[in-house]
Amino acid sequence: MGKKKDVSAAEKQQIVECLGQGMTTINIAKKLHRDHRTIKKYVADSEHTRVRADKGKLRTLSNRQLCPVKRAAAKMPCHSSRQVFEAAGASNVPRTTRCRVLQRFAAVRKPSCQPPLSTAHKQKRLQWAKQYMKTDFKTVLFTDECRATLDGPDGWSGGWLVDGHPMQTRLWRQQGGGRVMFWAGIMGREIAGPFRIPEGVKMTSIMYVEFLKQHFLPWFKKKNRAFRSKIIFMHDNAPSHAAKNTSASLAAMGIKGDKLMVWPPCSPDLNPIENLWSIIKRSVYNGGRQFTSKQRLWEGILSSCKTIQADTIQNLTIQWTREFRSSFRTRGPMCKCNIT
Repeated sequence: MGKKKDVSAAEKQQIVECLGQGMTTINIAKKLHRDHRTIKKYVADSEHTRVRADKGKLRTLSNRQLCPVKRAAAKMPCHSSRQVFEAAGASNVPRTTRCRVLQRFAAVRKPSCQPPLSTAHKQKRLQWAKQYMKTDFKTVLFTDECRATLDGPDGWSGGWLVDGHPMQTRLWRQQGGGRVMFWAGIMGREIAGPFRIPEGVKMTSIMYVEFLKQHFLPWFKKKNRAFRSKIIFMHDNAPSHAAKNTSASLAAMGIKGDKLMVWPPCSPDLNPIENLWSIIKRSVYNGGRQFTSKQRLWEGILSSCKTIQADTIQNLTIQWTREFRSSFRTRGPMCKCNIT
């Protein structure tokens, strides 16, 4: 004879109410139309849960039924378990069983991201790699703009919570509650900036040049002549960066010719400063932190940058250079993803 089903949540509540009224377990069993032994067992140990008889082994799918599931999973990468099982002709399998079956031979992964590269883009990236293969990247000032919101990334707000402890609440605001734009650069063992971009400013060529004159140029002039003579300035191909007015203004500052790095289009993955943004945001939004004002967010960004050690900044460029050169010699030019 098979085992009877466990007492449901509604039946458990009725048992508690009947016991409060002074009813015996026999009368409760008659009222609920359940076996007397089931009621007695629940009353004796209300926290008892039935142990699976199969000890975790799957009984719903045979090895023959697994074959179409494996074929569907191989043909449909990064699809949900429901989609895979429906393609395999097993649409009535519960979600728990689907996940446990797929865990035998698969794992949840996110697709790797890379910019949309055309053939022309790949050729220009290849030319850039060959041109700067022997460059000492310790002399390159990698720059870029970054955006930070008051709420931070949604995926960073979760974490472990002890049973019984209250769950924290997060503010829900449109557009992340507001944002702060800032500019920074890394070179060798130091950070240039960060410098905050005024709110509401559209970064045109004129505004970009004015921003560099107010923030970058004073930092640049404080350096000695040897430093200024070997620096190579890098920025991407944003419209405000690639404009003729910007190039002429940089030339007036002494940044022209070999001192201005030619950057390939659609190549944010080649800029090591992207790793700096990750370090800053991990510190700023530590523990799912949110901010109530843009000024406090900016203060958090400044304090986070002050805590970054010089060795960390240097390793960003050293590790990037090592991976770039080794990958170019072995599999072709790449950094995180293959250039070609």
